[in-house]
Amino acid sequence: MPKSVPSATRNPVSSAITAYTATSSPPSPKHPSSPAAPEAPTATRQMRTINEHLQLHLDRSWFDELESRIDKNGPWDDWTLFQLAYEAAQSGLISSFDELLCLKHIPHFQPLDHQVETARKVLLEMRGRAILADEVGLGKTIEAGLVLKEYLIRGLVRKALILVPASLVLQWVRELNQKFGIAASAQKKEYMWAQTDVIVASMDTAKRDPHRSIVLDMEYDILIVDEAHKLKNKKTTNYQFVNEIKKKYCLLLTATPVQNNLSELFNLITMLKPGQLGGQESFQSNYVVDKRIPKNGEQLQQEIAKVMIRNRRSDGNIEFTKRIVKNIPLTLSNEEQSLYQGVTDFVKQLASQTHGVNNMLALVTLQREVCSSRDAVFLTLVNMFKKTAEDSPVRPRIWGLIERIRQIKSNTKAEKTMELIEELQDKVIIFTEYRASQEYLLKFLKDHNITAVSYRGGMNRGKKDWMMDLFRNRVQVMVATEAGGEGINLQFCHNIINFDLPWNPMRVEQRIGRVHRLGQMEDVKIYNLSTRGTIEEHILHLLHEKINMFELVIGGLDSILERFEKNTSLEANLYKIILQSNNEAEIRRQFDQLGQAFHQVKEQYEVDSLGLEQEMQPIGAILNAVGQTITPRGVRP
Repeated sequence: MPKSVPSATRNPVSSAITAYTATSSPPSPKHPSSPAAPEAPTATRQMRTINEHLQLHLDRSWFDELESRIDKNGPWDDWTLFQLAYEAAQSGLISSFDELLCLKHIPHFQPLDHQVETARKVLLEMRGRAILADEVGLGKTIEAGLVLKEYLIRGLVRKALILVPASLVLQWVRELNQKFGIAASAQKKEYMWAQTDVIVASMDTAKRDPHRSIVLDMEYDILIVDEAHKLKNKKTTNYQFVNEIKKKYCLLLTATPVQNNLSELFNLITMLKPGQLGGQESFQSNYVVDKRIPKNGEQLQQEIAKVMIRNRRSDGNIEFTKRIVKNIPLTLSNEEQSLYQGVTDFVKQLASQTHGVNNMLALVTLQREVCSSRDAVFLTLVNMFKKTAEDSPVRPRIWGLIERIRQIKSNTKAEKTMELIEELQDKVIIFTEYRASQEYLLKFLKDHNITAVSYRGGMNRGKKDWMMDLFRNRVQVMVATEAGGEGINLQFCHNIINFDLPWNPMRVEQRIGRVHRLGQMEDVKIYNLSTRGTIEEHILHLLHEKINMFELVIGGLDSILERFEKNTSLEANLYKIILQSNNEAEIRRQFDQLGQAFHQVKEQYEVDSLGLEQEMQPIGAILNAVGQTITPRGVRP
């Protein structure tokens, strides 16, 4: 093969055409009735008449240069440059209009089949305006990222605005940067609205002056809104603000596009495609019997399916990795047990004298803190001591508890935590509810030569991002507080240690959901530490054995809790039991009764959910029947 080629052949397609025209026969004589040529043919320009309306002009100016180079044997262009030019021309070819070009540009990330099909459907059938309503955990963010990447590659989008909850801004930026190679930035300064092509901002920031006027004055190629269920009421400022934004394409992401009122669905779809469901009056007359009861369900499904895609785990082969739960009961040291008993007696005595709800909650919090660490309860007791009158008989008792804390030289939980970390030899995230316990753990681990970083709600965006990068790339352990567990993606880690447990099951699920999510390739190991003979032991017994929450399907827990807590929250019930029970046996008995009540609500929820599926026209059945892209079980794609 020759190592050099003429410069005239840089473009293989145009060269082939030119070569063909150069060897074509001379132009035929001009027909007598043909109109005069605009310019006379020359040695380098030839004209060929196709018919009386069409003439083909052939440019042969390249021929003399090529002939000269052949005679002189050069100069020729570099063969490597020709190959690069050829590859560049090939890369621009589109073999099929239905093909997603973006998949070739994300070699380090493999989206799931249903996510690719969702993106294709949005692009080809819905023309870039859609509601992505997949169930929780199925990857709506990935689907939106695929759509955005495809439009960017095709040159149909340059300016993009992504509005998300404040706690998810950095997560969105990170996903777009790392998985899709999209140069997205978090909005921090006013000038960024105009200078940044792909910008991620919180809804609260964007709708507030002076940002609001800047955003509304701009024209965006695409708008993406996460948690779009907050736009269901057209009277809210959120709805009105988003509706006024100038956008060509629009994606609304929500797992709950409608819950109880069909007008919520109408508002979302009308924002996306005005007139899709007609006007308000025609929608009411054609599709609504009552605000919760639709009519003409089949027709309504067809209209919704034109703008909405909803995938469910139950529809196909989407499976999560396992949760391996291990409860680790620990026996407190004599000094720790003495402190716990002293705090418990103190709480019981004061609870009988206190009538304010806030004061009673503060007392139970003391018991919870002492189960976590001496440092957590120490700060609370010191603050109580400072606020108590000097002549109060309670003051000496508080000081006595503080003196007991000074006698404690070790932390049973911390020692077990270190043992687990050394045993796992892998990345571990430790969750605690208390900042003081977090600080203690960081120092304890450092003293034992284990590298760890902290993550908490009070950190600014930049520091949170830095801590996350350190945990991902350099250190073995992250110690996070409750606030730090919101809105972060930790699927590169699959070991969780619950140093202490929240009393709200949803907060426990939020912790686990940071790690156990779609895309997690490993089984998730969850270690729950609890101390024997304390309220912590009862809480773990309730959550694990009675509520069985660690095995509940993602997305189902919130619906069950909503029913269970119609009158009183679960946490309030737990506080009441702790304060009013006279002994451990009574606490356990009442916790068992609470667990049975929860189990009954769970069973009724499952029956009702099945009933909704079997009804002719429920709202849920209408939504679940539209736009699935998951391959059904037993069916090969």
